[in-house]
Parts: sequence; structure tokens; C-alpha cells
Amino acid sequence: MHPVLFHLGSFTVGTYGLLVAAGFLLALALARRHARQEGLDGEAVTELCLTVLLAGVIGSKLLQAVVDVVNGTPWSGIFSLETLRAGGAVHGGLLLGGLVFLWKARRLRLPRLRTLDLLVAPLALGQAIGRLGCFSSGDSYGTPSSLPWAVVFRDPQAQLMSGTPLGVPLHPVQLYMSGFHFAILLALLGCRRLRRAPGQLAALFLVLEGATRFLAETWRGDLDRGFWLGLSWLSTGRLTGLGLVGAGLVLGFLVSRPDAGPALQRSQR
Repeated sequence: MHPVLFHLGSFTVGTYGLLVAAGFLLALALARRHARQEGLDGEAVTELCLTVLLAGVIGSKLLQAVVDVVNGTPWSGIFSLETLRAGGAVHGGLLLGGLVFLWKARRLRLPRLRTLDLLVAPLALGQAIGRLGCFSSGDSYGTPSSLPWAVVFRDPQAQLMSGTPLGVPLHPVQLYMSGFHFAILLALLGCRRLRRAPGQLAALFLVLEGATRFLAETWRGDLDRGFWLGLSWLSTGRLTGLGLVGAGLVLGFLVSRPDAGPALQRSQR
């Protein structure tokens, strides 16, 4: 595992950042391809993606700040360089990104449910590649493991940047999560022609994203993601995962009702 890919003089190129950037560019290319297939404006979809990306970064940082404060970190500590460089809590990005999506899609006159269906597969692709960046940097590391595929981090930069335990066999939970997202991507691509109403792919994504995150928390070892209500099993990831599953079930119910036609037409304006 190599948190730092190479140096250009005094400038450091991190593996995590490079893979996240690669994931976004590939996701954007897939989104533009789906936009052409759906007969939507590719330039508008690109502008929407860039806006939602910025909102996602901000949302991830904000949720991580909330988690840090709940766990006792003083407000001054959340503005440290190390905190700002961290990836943040990804579901905070999904939540704020979703809200900004609703606003921006309306301004761009994009049909929101159709566009949301268009974007969820690229989002899964971007997350799958981004998790490989987590693995490379040692971020979001797993619990100790004696399994044959356990991984051992040895680069001091991983411990410095993410608090990753060195010399300890750990679950490669980042690879688990990457595999989950690739599976979600395949499921969404396979179901594109099976959907009967706009919004069904988005509902499927929310359910699968929430369920797999809830499961992946079983092997997460990084404690900075926080726990809630005094329950050792209710981490931030599980709490937001449950919320995403609930939102997906509600959305799926609403868009699949026989009388949903007029409401769906209004949502496309």
C-alpha cells in the first residue's frame, strides 16, 4: 500500500487523491454516455455533476466534523490540516449532494427522476474506484483478522495520515466496499431496461448502498467515524445506511404506485 504515489519537487501526489480523481472522470464519462442514450443535454449533466461533486466534498467534511465533535474533538481541532485532508464521511456527501442535485437539476431544467436514475450507476463506479484509493492510503481500515486474505499496512505515512495500525493483519474492508460498489454498478446497469418508472433505479441504489454500508461496518476498525445513542453497534455509517435504505424504500414505493403518473410528471418539471 502506497499512500504517496510520487513526489514532484515539494509537491506530493497522493494515491488516494489520484484514484478519486480518476473515479470521478470515469463516472462523468459514463454519465455523459447515459445522457446521450436518454436524450438529455450532456453539457447540463456535466455542470450538474461538477456542482454535486463540490457539494459532496463539503457534505463529507461537515458530517465528519459533526462526528468528531460528538466524539469529543474541540471545534478548533476540526479545522486542522490533517482533518481537512481527510476524505470525510462519505454519506454526508451523499446527503448534501442529493439536496444540491434537486436544486441544480431544476435550475438546469433536467427531469429530476430520470436524471437521478442516470447518475446512480456512475456514482457507484466512482465510489468503487475511490475505495481503492482508501485501500492504497490505509484510510477506512478494517478490524484485526486472522483470515488468509488479511492485509498488513507498513507505510508510516498511512499511520500518520489515517491512524492506520502498522504490522497488524486487518480485514481489507476497503476492498470489500469496492467490491460491493462494483456489484451495485452491475446491478444498476442490468436493471436499466427493466425499470417501469423514473426513479426506480435511484431507489434501488439507495437500498443497496445503505444495506452494503450497514454490512461493511462489521469489519470497520477506524474509530473516528463515531457511534450514536451509546450503542456500540450504531456507528455513523450504520445510522446513515439505515436512513438510505428507508429513503430508497419510500422512493421506490412512491414512484411505483399505479397512480404515480401525475406526480411523476410534475417532478420532471
